[in-house]
Amino acid sequence: MNSSTASFSPKLGRVLATVSVGFVVTQLDVTIVNIALPRIGWDLHANVAGLQWVVDAYTLAFAVLMLSAGSLGDRFGARRIYAAGIVLFALASLACGLALDARMLVAARAVQGIGAAAMLPTSLALLNQSFGHDPKLRARAVGLWTASGAISIAAGPVAGGLLIAAFGWRSIFLVNLPICAAGLLATLLWIARPQASPSGAPAAVSGNTGTGTSAGTATDTARRGIDLGGQCLAIVALTAFVAAVIEWRPLGLAHPVVAGGFVVALLAAGAFVFVEARVASPMVPLSLFGTRTFSAAVLFGICVNLTYYGMVFVLSLYLQRVRGYTPFQAGLAFLPLTGGFLISNVASGWVIGRFGVRVPMIFGAITAGLGYGLLHLVDAGTPLIGLLLPFLLIPSGMGLAVPAMTTAVLASTEAKRASTASAVLNTARQAGGAVGVAAFGALAGGAAAAQIVPGMQMATAISVALLALGGMLACFVHPEPHATKPAHARRERATGRRTSDR
Repeated sequence: MNSSTASFSPKLGRVLATVSVGFVVTQLDVTIVNIALPRIGWDLHANVAGLQWVVDAYTLAFAVLMLSAGSLGDRFGARRIYAAGIVLFALASLACGLALDARMLVAARAVQGIGAAAMLPTSLALLNQSFGHDPKLRARAVGLWTASGAISIAAGPVAGGLLIAAFGWRSIFLVNLPICAAGLLATLLWIARPQASPSGAPAAVSGNTGTGTSAGTATDTARRGIDLGGQCLAIVALTAFVAAVIEWRPLGLAHPVVAGGFVVALLAAGAFVFVEARVASPMVPLSLFGTRTFSAAVLFGICVNLTYYGMVFVLSLYLQRVRGYTPFQAGLAFLPLTGGFLISNVASGWVIGRFGVRVPMIFGAITAGLGYGLLHLVDAGTPLIGLLLPFLLIPSGMGLAVPAMTTAVLASTEAKRASTASAVLNTARQAGGAVGVAAFGALAGGAAAAQIVPGMQMATAISVALLALGGMLACFVHPEPHATKPAHARRERATGRRTSDR
């Protein structure tokens, strides 16, 4: 296909719509719950630390299990794992809506995270299968796919405020049921089944998919095992670290739970790297980090998610506990975020096609960092109009940068590792989000305005520094996205590609 004249066919449009459903519900539940936290705390008698766990139970399970979900998608087929994730997410959402106490809600949120972990990397892998043959078409598809998730993140507080005002906080979880039902039906109807290789493993999807994957590749993928040791170590490391950060403020750094949590996290992280370097089928193939494009893009994603997820949590506390807004009013205050994401995400595909991935990543980091800098000036007496410009700049920058970052990761990875690579990227991003909620929530304290405002200002200063770091990391990203290469072409050009990437 000539990339200069590439356009979406109805079939490709249906694929994009279907995989976007999974991205929408997984990202919606990252932020929609924030607007309901005061009501949840009141009804279920949960303190601030408990509310942080309502957010982070989902994000942690989402983060650490995407690694295995990516491997499962490579082994058993992205379509099958994607559909299973939709079903699990719907059942967990029902349990959240029926939760009788905070512990039940936290547990159900963790199961939600498992379903989300199954959906996100496989949705991106299915997209790459259909669009990976053409770099410009893939850039447009990734931009629209990312836009669907980014808009749902931004729309989460708004939708949550409306639902809470009309039906109560439980409705923010029950609304997932019809969305998941539509996504499952579309998957069964519009996502083609993969052909089976002689070994019974899923191979490339027939038709105009552009996977660049052969039956032999699928056979090799099928032989990979599940890295249970690495998975367990990843869970221990991230959970211990987030728990220590959450409990740092109320208990103090010297408390055994806090100090012990940091020590356990450090030891588990070291053991994880040791195991991944030696196990036959690593959950995170360290060779993925052999190209600086992949490494820089992953670190960039951590910076973006840590700042945004953490700030949305703190801003929800600020709007409702400092300014005294109702959930509906707080949701409306977040409305400018939606417009910024919509415009910049849609424009990102054109920008990537014209300038490559490096320029939008750098410019996006600068724009979002400027938004956080303006937010640093906000205090308890700032008029609402003072939030408008930062609420536009932050999503505008992220909307330009994130599709470019995702495209850079896909372009630097072989097709047979698409699920695993996207899982590594999104695991890093969700882990950053979990840490952001824990750290920024601890800074804000969550009690009186006297704690929330200084904590929010400190969080914005950290965000500016992290976005500056992200802009510098983007300078190491290879500027041009490439189409997925067939296996023989990759072998012939491997040496040259490694040299150019490094």
